[in-house]
Amino acid sequence: MGGPTSGGSVTETKATPDVKSVSVRPVDAPGRSVASIERAADVLFLFTQDDQPNLGVTEISKALDISKAVVHRILTSLRDRDLIVADAETRRYSLGPAVLQLAAAYRDRLDVRMLALEVMQKLSTETSETATLSVRNGLSRIYVDQVTPPREVKMTVQLGQPFPLHAGSSGKAFLAFLPEAEREAYLADEPLPQVTANTITDRSVLVRELDQIRAQGFAVSLGERQSDAASVAAPVFDGDGVTAVISVCGPLERLRPTVADTAAAVVEATRALSARLGYQGEP
Repeated sequence: MGGPTSGGSVTETKATPDVKSVSVRPVDAPGRSVASIERAADVLFLFTQDDQPNLGVTEISKALDISKAVVHRILTSLRDRDLIVADAETRRYSLGPAVLQLAAAYRDRLDVRMLALEVMQKLSTETSETATLSVRNGLSRIYVDQVTPPREVKMTVQLGQPFPLHAGSSGKAFLAFLPEAEREAYLADEPLPQVTANTITDRSVLVRELDQIRAQGFAVSLGERQSDAASVAAPVFDGDGVTAVISVCGPLERLRPTVADTAAAVVEATRALSARLGYQGEP
């Protein structure tokens, strides 16, 4: 028998195996996936409104102008991840424990000193004075950072040195916004040290001063910690309370005429920083 001719090919026919039908789930288009994520985020943020601690499907549907079927799908996904919990009796929904995990992870990664640096640089530029950052250390507070202006006569502070809470604007800003029990414990100590001739050591006078600080949102010192210096300070809040204080300080006679404008700038800056730290209330 002859073989295949040169350049020819041999074709072998094989039996075709049975192919079973497989159900393939369609893959969402990128645009559709993004829209779904945005809707889920909108649902979560709806629960953060002060007057909406819990919501029903109909309320969510109306508020976001999406169908009830879509709301159900979103809530089911969020419930599976503990971002939302449901009340079986009322059929209403509220934020779940996983939200706290996200918030805690966010706060743990925040560096107050790093975030405050930009704020202090801006304040120093706006006021042409020194901006400082203080943190509390028990019954005292310490400077942990400062930004000084490019001028010949300027204030500088000693980082790491403790100062009493009742002396100076930064200390008073801490003291005013402490929980009442902690504030009363501090005021009960005998005696309140006289740092300068202008330091407030009379308890009744200091209590009135702290009340005013809480009402206006900032503290002022005219020679109370350092006789030839003045400062304006406001608290920085996070989810747990006062976490730091930012101040603007300078020579007494130079800063005294600008106290009102300086206070407005400091309060605006600290409120913006507090919001970045997750604080949503008012001082």
